[in-house]
Amino acid sequence: MYQDVFTKLEAGEASAILEKLNPEFDGSVFEPDQTTVLASDLAFYPGYRLLDIADYSSVPAFRRFVVYKAGEPYILNWTNEPIYEMNKAVPIKLTKKNVADYVRFFFSYVRGRHGRFIVTENVDDISWKDDPTPAARKAIGKMIVPLSLKGTARDGTFELEMSVMFKDGLFRVDVLVAKDGTVSLENEELLVEDMPVLDDVFGQ
Repeated sequence: MYQDVFTKLEAGEASAILEKLNPEFDGSVFEPDQTTVLASDLAFYPGYRLLDIADYSSVPAFRRFVVYKAGEPYILNWTNEPIYEMNKAVPIKLTKKNVADYVRFFFSYVRGRHGRFIVTENVDDISWKDDPTPAARKAIGKMIVPLSLKGTARDGTFELEMSVMFKDGLFRVDVLVAKDGTVSLENEELLVEDMPVLDDVFGQ
């Protein structure tokens, strides 16, 4: 999951941002006195910040994620469309140092038609129904491949590898990230299946 450092915005700045963003939220309104706005800089989108906007007074919490620069909001909607739109418009600036963070960001805010790929870099990234035994933790930990850059192709495509959870299976996959930010997967290898994990959608 994308877990870069988030900073809570002061009330004045948060209120000013919400005033500009509320009209973009399909009629839904965040009240400044009930809303927490967290922000994180995005190295691959210079000048933009990822905003985590949440009203925890409602059940379930009312929450939106936005990549934002004054006057230029991109509301994330769990598809790749707003991300690929940003990649062209901003435009994206990928380097060997930030491409792994881009992959974490991408898979944190994009869900596929059949489910979500959860980047898994250690055993604690897995949403277990019950804590695994020490032996199971050790065995699965040895299978996990942390997200890492393998190399760069002649056309500038970044080649990475990682482990992901998909439904109840742990997979190792290769990730290709083109210079324009287009992401594709190949060479998927199932490592473990039928794992006792929480459902990613229903949390049970």
